[in-house]
Amino acid sequence: MAEIRSADPATNTIATNQAARMKAGLYIVATPIGNLGDITKRALDTLKAVDVIACEDTRITGKLLNAFLIKKQMIAYHEHSAAGRLPQLLQMIEDGKSVALVSDAGTPLISDPGYRLVETAAKRGLYVTTLPGPSAVVSALTLAGLPTNRFLFLGFAPTKTKARQDWFAAEENNTATLVYYESAKRLAGSLRDAQTVLGDRRAAVCREISKKFEQVIRGDLTSLANRYEVGGPPKGEIVVVIEPSATGKDDTAGFDLETARILELALEHMSVKSAAAFVAEITGARKKEIYQQALVLSKSAET
Repeated sequence: MAEIRSADPATNTIATNQAARMKAGLYIVATPIGNLGDITKRALDTLKAVDVIACEDTRITGKLLNAFLIKKQMIAYHEHSAAGRLPQLLQMIEDGKSVALVSDAGTPLISDPGYRLVETAAKRGLYVTTLPGPSAVVSALTLAGLPTNRFLFLGFAPTKTKARQDWFAAEENNTATLVYYESAKRLAGSLRDAQTVLGDRRAAVCREISKKFEQVIRGDLTSLANRYEVGGPPKGEIVVVIEPSATGKDDTAGFDLETARILELALEHMSVKSAAAFVAEITGARKKEIYQQALVLSKSAET
């Protein structure tokens, strides 16, 4: 059935009439990370119109739906139920139903379940679309006061000290700003491990983003670790942002800055293999070294 849209084509939103049938498919819907006012009109229209909502926790999503007077069938889809629910949700779509995928907060799939569902739906040729919205990763980057031209989202930090230090060591020479999620109780240890491995870099601890008690503490890793070791863990959701390596070893090892810049530009328009061959041809640099560097740059640009 054709998708029904609002009378104003400029808004490009789906009509709010709940009786209108949505196009069968998977709708990836971003939801607020704290402030309910951040939800988009398109997200609300979609949640009202879909046949079913797949969510991490039906209790949390239920509160969101109740706040906007939306009554909808919900199906729990989280890390423990994903394998069993995946066939059920795909079958619903194949039977002509519309399914919205939401996480407890923010954009689905960003350190939340959903990857396999999207991957399989796409492979089967089912309709998949996304409704952009809040993301704690991007919000923290805008608040941190650190470089934003390139960043690497690392997900949640490991819980044990040795594993965490190894985790940081793998990114020691990365010239992208590092962003990761951390629990309040492990924040001090995490910052201390980062300082031990990465040195005393600038960093920011972003807490309760978009909520009433939003707080951003900026400083170097030593001062931040001291703050939370002495003062104890803060409350709320935490995102840590750490400035990039100043050495640039992973970006420029083996060739000059001009060559590195050419490679960066080439990667914006070409695959890793094609970019490496192109840059090696025009600069005379060794193709093998260029290819290895292209892999590093490509990985660093992932978010």
